[in-house]
Amino acid sequence: MITSPEDLTIQLARRVMGWEVAPDRFLVGKRRWMPHWRFQPTKKLEDAFRLLEQAGPEEYAMGRKGREQFWAWVKIGGTIGEARAGSKPQSITLAVAQALGIDARQ
Repeated sequence: MITSPEDLTIQLARRVMGWEVAPDRFLVGKRRWMPHWRFQPTKKLEDAFRLLEQAGPEEYAMGRKGREQFWAWVKIGGTIGEARAGSKPQSITLAVAQALGIDARQ
């Protein structure tokens, strides 16, 4: 079980983005690297959408319930992931993680 946003980001960077993980940075290919703080899919909407697109969902949907609750639903490889969270990036990231079988309780 993954309990921190940092651990979740590392797992998703490996499995979805295909990046190697080094201390404090991701090796993103062609001898390039990026510091961990630059990729934060649980906090940055741009990174959450980047993760979603790279995951290659068959279908996805997202929305908002009330003023403070966001939800996301994704289907990846026939498996469904659903999440509700206080932010749109977090709900997207948690839904992707769930669809991939990553137990990420935030």
